[in-house]
Amino acid sequence: MGWWGRLFGERHDEALPLYTAVVRRGREDHWYLAGGVPDTVDGRFDMIAAVLAMVLLRLEGDAAAAPLSAHLTERFVEDMDGQLRQMGIGDIVVGKHIGKMMSMLGGRLGAYRDGLAAGDLGPALVRNLYRGEAPAPAALAHVAAQLTALYAALAATPLDALAAGDLP
Repeated sequence: MGWWGRLFGERHDEALPLYTAVVRRGREDHWYLAGGVPDTVDGRFDMIAAVLAMVLLRLEGDAAAAPLSAHLTERFVEDMDGQLRQMGIGDIVVGKHIGKMMSMLGGRLGAYRDGLAAGDLGPALVRNLYRGEAPAPAALAHVAAQLTALYAALAATPLDALAAGDLP
């Protein structure tokens, strides 16, 4: 949380269980082993962003979920800020990096939304998760199937369960 939020008591604890569950899901071994996602800083960011995108897409269709969605996004920004600082990125450029990450997340939301609507996440995954380098067909199929199944299961998951961090 930024100093401004601490000063005025702003808290995003409401989204902490869900954010923790998103990160945990994005770090599962199968993404990197069966899915061929690069096990690098960028690969982990991309995978967590993909899982986060599925959750945010689920929340965007529910007006009652707007506060949770906003807090979840703020939690992501706070986490990325902390991660960048741990990697040695200085105060002067951290904001620029966060802006780029948020732009990337926004682009992924659109790409994954379109892919889900078309029934084929493959092209969006190659462009965003694999950064333009197509993995083996079985790896791509694994990730596409897992994310599509997650999205479908999220649609049937009650908002209070999601807020509690219970991802299907």
